[in-house]
Amino acid sequence: MYRRKFIFISALTALMIIGFMATSLTSYFVARDSLSRNISEQMLPLTSDNIYSEIQRDLLRPILISSVMATDTFVRDWALSGEEDSLRIIAYLTEIQQQYDTITAFYVSETTRQYYHPTGVIKTVSEHDADDAWYFRVSTMRQPFEVNVDTDTADRSRVSIFINYRVLDYNGRYIGATGVGLSVAAVTGLIDTYQQRYNRSIYFVDRQGNVTLTGSNDERHNRLQEQPGVSQVATQILSSPSASLNYTAVNGHSMFLNSRLVPEFDWYLIVEQDSSGGEARINNTLTLNLLLSAAIMALVLVIAHFTLRSYQKRLEDMATKDRLTGVANRHLFEMIFDHLTRNTQRYPRPISLISIDIDHFKQVNDTHGHQAGDLVLQGISTLIKQHIRESDTICRWGGEEFVLLLDNCPIEDAMLRAERIREAMRKHSIAFGKTSIKVTLSMGVTDYRQGEALEMFLARADAALYEAKENGRDCIVQAD
Repeated sequence: MYRRKFIFISALTALMIIGFMATSLTSYFVARDSLSRNISEQMLPLTSDNIYSEIQRDLLRPILISSVMATDTFVRDWALSGEEDSLRIIAYLTEIQQQYDTITAFYVSETTRQYYHPTGVIKTVSEHDADDAWYFRVSTMRQPFEVNVDTDTADRSRVSIFINYRVLDYNGRYIGATGVGLSVAAVTGLIDTYQQRYNRSIYFVDRQGNVTLTGSNDERHNRLQEQPGVSQVATQILSSPSASLNYTAVNGHSMFLNSRLVPEFDWYLIVEQDSSGGEARINNTLTLNLLLSAAIMALVLVIAHFTLRSYQKRLEDMATKDRLTGVANRHLFEMIFDHLTRNTQRYPRPISLISIDIDHFKQVNDTHGHQAGDLVLQGISTLIKQHIRESDTICRWGGEEFVLLLDNCPIEDAMLRAERIREAMRKHSIAFGKTSIKVTLSMGVTDYRQGEALEMFLARADAALYEAKENGRDCIVQAD
């Protein structure tokens, strides 16, 4: 049985390995052959579109916030009324910062040149202070806003991305600048997220080719024209709102590049992909397919193992258990007895045997039929199992006779256990349709004598059982 099981499992394993390997390798070679065409014609343009959409969603939000601040009637009315009670604008800026989770919010007045911040009035801007050049640039520019990477006035140790928005009065006259600041680290984190999600190199450059923002681990040159490989196509990138190009990197890899102008920032979004990255993904896919195949194969083998084991267990149950009651049959009982008696030679301990017979069982069959008799046998075996230990063995010896083998049980304890079973049976009734059937038990109890055969052991218990029958049934007799 075990040899056949081994052959079956081995053949099934070999068949699945061949099938999964053939399927995975075929898919791998087909995918690798079409990689370059897919990158240049489909994958990179689509990825660039997706990233552009997400950047508009994630980075244009502060521009919208600044636009709302610049057109807010409260800000304009407060400024036009003479900037009375600076706590009001400070509270407003604090609420903007907290509500939209920005690192700063500000308003600089054209009239007083005071720099209002959630922490208070932090300075008065001056044309003579190089740090304030941004304000005077904003006051004279034609565009409604600018995006500026600069040192934070409120925290000189921090570089931030500022949205500087012009504030106009109701007649279109310039009265100040407002806006919010974003952490460069936060924007860098967004770029890192995009790079991890799409497995592409992503960065921004301005119209002059200066690299403005990159991922946290990006060590490229500060100018597009200075980057090895990219310098070949830098002019084409900066002279067109969008472009799809390719060039050869220093390491010899073929690189694919897609550029697009983000008009709100006036920066170019650059998305690059190394062809080797696609091959790496295909290799990862192959590995994943093989691992998945291995997992499926393991699952199939586990299912096959448990199916065979279940089938084998059913065969063993058929060979060792009574079909009607589910308790041990003679064959299993003899094996357990042989094991116990051999064990007691090394570890001596008392073993007892109870022989049980159903009183007047023939009358049950004659009166109610064999179906009722079967139900009685099942009910009695269930009741007996409820009053014995896990180490004890119950066997249907034949017909209406059961035997109980009690390991490590003196005969005195066996007599007490037998009495509990007999008393429980007296109080128990077995339902058969609308009829309740009550039966009693006669029992013979004996203890094992070292070295004796099972036949002699059973004979003494049976002799005691017969004596119980002669004494009027429904009683227990201990063998001499």
